[in-house]
Amino acid sequence: CQPSAQGTAGFRGTVTDAPDFDASADAETLYNAMKGIGSDKEAILDLVTGRSNAQRQEIVQAYKSSYGKNLIDDLKYELTGKFERLIVSLMRPQAYHDAKEIHDAIKGAGTDEKCLIEVLASRNNQQIHNLVEAYKDAYGSDIEEDVTGDTSGHFKKMLVVLLQGTRDEPGVVHADLVEEDAQALFAAGEEQWGTEESIFIMLLGNRGVNHLQMVFDKYQEIAEKPIEDSIKSELSGDFERLMLAVVQCIRSVPMYFAKRLYKSMKGLGTQDNTLIRIMICRSEIDMLDIRECFRMSYEKSLYNMIKEDTSGDYKRTLLALCGGDDDLAGEFFPEAAQLAYKMWETSATTKVQLRPTIRPASDFDPADDAQNLRKAMKGFGTDEDVIINIVANRSNEQRQEIRQAFKSILGRDLMKDLKSELSKNLERLIIGLMLTPAEFDAKMMRKAMEGAGTDEHALIEILVTRSNGEIQAMNAAYRAGEAYSVLHHHNNSPLELADACNEDSDDMEIKFMSILCTRSFPHLRRVFQEFVRCSNKDIEQIIKKEMSGDVKQAMYGIVRSVKNQSNYFAERLYKAMKGMGTDDRALIRIMVSRSEVDLFNIRKEFKETHDCSLHEFIQVETMVVSFHILHGD
Repeated sequence: CQPSAQGTAGFRGTVTDAPDFDASADAETLYNAMKGIGSDKEAILDLVTGRSNAQRQEIVQAYKSSYGKNLIDDLKYELTGKFERLIVSLMRPQAYHDAKEIHDAIKGAGTDEKCLIEVLASRNNQQIHNLVEAYKDAYGSDIEEDVTGDTSGHFKKMLVVLLQGTRDEPGVVHADLVEEDAQALFAAGEEQWGTEESIFIMLLGNRGVNHLQMVFDKYQEIAEKPIEDSIKSELSGDFERLMLAVVQCIRSVPMYFAKRLYKSMKGLGTQDNTLIRIMICRSEIDMLDIRECFRMSYEKSLYNMIKEDTSGDYKRTLLALCGGDDDLAGEFFPEAAQLAYKMWETSATTKVQLRPTIRPASDFDPADDAQNLRKAMKGFGTDEDVIINIVANRSNEQRQEIRQAFKSILGRDLMKDLKSELSKNLERLIIGLMLTPAEFDAKMMRKAMEGAGTDEHALIEILVTRSNGEIQAMNAAYRAGEAYSVLHHHNNSPLELADACNEDSDDMEIKFMSILCTRSFPHLRRVFQEFVRCSNKDIEQIIKKEMSGDVKQAMYGIVRSVKNQSNYFAERLYKAMKGMGTDDRALIRIMVSRSEVDLFNIRKEFKETHDCSLHEFIQVETMVVSFHILHGD
């Protein structure tokens, strides 16, 4: 994927000029497809998606010359719904399509800020200038005046800067200013109380793409965190979302649009306006790169997600614009592989601050807590709120002190009392919190293997995400004494994994296991980088293509965890709750085990990926104690 906000080098679209093009013949075909009763929708979509936008404009002119009629008006009359919206939008010049999107975003009650952000953050200088002219021509008003009349604050100021289209052109780097700009951004945000937003606006709105990419690298050295993290902590609201979009487009426009497409289709309902807008505007620019970024990020092809999420002629038109199913190709575009390399390199050098949501309680008195828990369980009925409030607001170490105090003062086993007083998922969750992490992991391992069938997902999740020390402690806590120590630190050559791909299937699986199950995470990040560099393929795709069953799931889980463990857990939580019913065991297991480690990081990844807070997502699915666990700083 091309890390550029100024388009791509070379043609990377899926829609091209049709050979042997005849505008008059195409106009006649469309006329015949719409005359009489009913319309030949398949003929319309095949023709429209088989021509470039420039050729479509010639067809519009030829249609008027031959039949004295407006083609777009006829299409609006003959077609309906989302299919009509998509075909009609394809017939407009791109600048006029952008102009209409902006006009629709700000007219009437309310403003579609997401549309404003997407369009203005992703267009290059020439596209912005064309948009401004098209808007004036189509609506007779100044786009800047209309946008500023409908927005406010720093969000408005940044939109105005972007509407100027004065960013330095691609390739322009002010080498003497790279470190100075990075220091200025750091001083404007992280280094002071409050944020000097004007510095962010000036630099991110005017410097060139290549220059800013170097600034971001330098910023990470200075702040020891990517600039995205600083924006999230320093800015807020629509202004934060706009600045994040600008940074994402500086890093990679195709990756930005891949994320936007995913968010437009996941969950309940489809954001058809977003889906249509992106598929149209990128089909002649970088749709091939977007497809590859999409597959790299979401484990499935854009083609298949559109296929599953849409229907009818609307679906067929979108699939034509998509241009192909990457799941069938099984190969990685070199551009996407190199972007992956860059991302993992960034990940490997970033000092990620793990943030829990539960911390030790101040003024802690284990004896007092023990007495209050006993009172909550004495007599008729149980005061569950008191139990939840105590257990969910103490660290695990403090809970162990409470267990001891309960036995010393009251002569009773707290765990037995809790089990007898609570029921179902609340009992599972509270008991899980009262166990030590090692005891809890051991219990989860036993639960995953007892009875008929095995919960392979639980085994994989636990074993691929725990450190050596955590696994050794779990082994000690596991009553049967089986050894599960699978993570050790070695420093063998990063090229071993690439060599393993040349062996037959069984040998390759054994070699993958020997590397993925014994190397440290930092070492494996280097391995994945070298694998991309020497093969132009992603290790995930090799695993998906060459392996199957539980081995495939285990290897895949390790890779996802190595790349971004918080994201891995966020996806596990999402899968535990989506669809019919909730996998309560998985939900409890992750919430308990990560609450004092990195649940805050997982929350951020969940919100970033799914455009919905974890708190909101589980509100209907779970119990009140989960909210207490989630309430971090």
